[in-house]
Amino acid sequence: MKFGARIVKTGVAIVFALFMADLLNLPSPIFAGIAAIFAIQPSIYRSYLYIIEQIQSNLIGASVAVVFALIFGHHYVAVGLAAVITIAIMLKLKLEKSISLALVTIIAIMEVQNDDFLTFALIRVVTIVVGVLAAFVVNLVFMPPKYETKLFQSIHKTTDELIRWTRLAKRQASEHTATKQSLDKLREQLIKVDQFYLFYKEERSYFRNEKHSKARKLVVYRQMISAANKGWDVLKRLHIHENELANIPEHFRMMIQERLDFLLTYHEQIHLKYTGKLKSEHSIWMGSEEMLQRHEVMEIFAREIALSKEEEVFSSYHLLHLLSAVLDYEEQLEHLDTLIISHQNYHGEEITVKLEDEL
Repeated sequence: MKFGARIVKTGVAIVFALFMADLLNLPSPIFAGIAAIFAIQPSIYRSYLYIIEQIQSNLIGASVAVVFALIFGHHYVAVGLAAVITIAIMLKLKLEKSISLALVTIIAIMEVQNDDFLTFALIRVVTIVVGVLAAFVVNLVFMPPKYETKLFQSIHKTTDELIRWTRLAKRQASEHTATKQSLDKLREQLIKVDQFYLFYKEERSYFRNEKHSKARKLVVYRQMISAANKGWDVLKRLHIHENELANIPEHFRMMIQERLDFLLTYHEQIHLKYTGKLKSEHSIWMGSEEMLQRHEVMEIFAREIALSKEEEVFSSYHLLHLLSAVLDYEEQLEHLDTLIISHQNYHGEEITVKLEDEL
């Protein structure tokens, strides 16, 4: 686990929950602190959903504990049976994530064996609810997560690494093992990017204009992720078929290298365009008449296949996979460029992403 804001917020939430329980003169404030530990979530929206779920689970656990205590008493076996019944109910209601806190509630309530049992049960429930609410307040106010910034920075960092490794791989300048390790690392980073995207998507907007702006941003970020994934596919193909690539005709290999050089630079400039650091008219893609069209590339490929059948110069099957990945990558970049231009026309003044900030 990486030390970060969530760890700090967990500590703050525990302190705040204990303080609130003590301020309200609730006995055993430690249960408020325990509840606060469970309630810290990576996003505000998830924290809100988790609070609703925790309160429901807390009430279920308390109700089962009171019924079992009144019927069977406070025996250890009764506690175990109450726990089993509570788990079954919560699984039926799809509240699996809150089972732990519900069991804590059961044990906390059924340990009391005096005449004020029901009063103590109510106090335990209130104490745990105070802890959950305290954690939500901390998550909302103290160091609130900014997932848009984290999302873009994560996409930018991953894309930058992809571009560097692809530039090395297309010229067969990278070491085989190092490229394989970088592919695994980049795949993990892309999975993390998807998580940031989900967290940002879950964040709620409360004004109409904000909702429209965010909807457009989500489309752009989703396409950025798609382009990065296609870039990873290209790098993977270059890595897998590096031997076959070395045996293809020189002019065809140079055509692929030049096209990749062009696309990688294009990808870099798209990110600069999104942050407002590059004018739209200065994009390398604009007015590039020297670049072969996709159908022209396929025509050249078809001619090479015809030659290869006679001379057996290279494996057309493997090259087809590589060429397909490159052209697919190109299409994704073109679509991303179109989306960014459209987004800037409507919400260009709202671009506030800072690449200089640390993740």
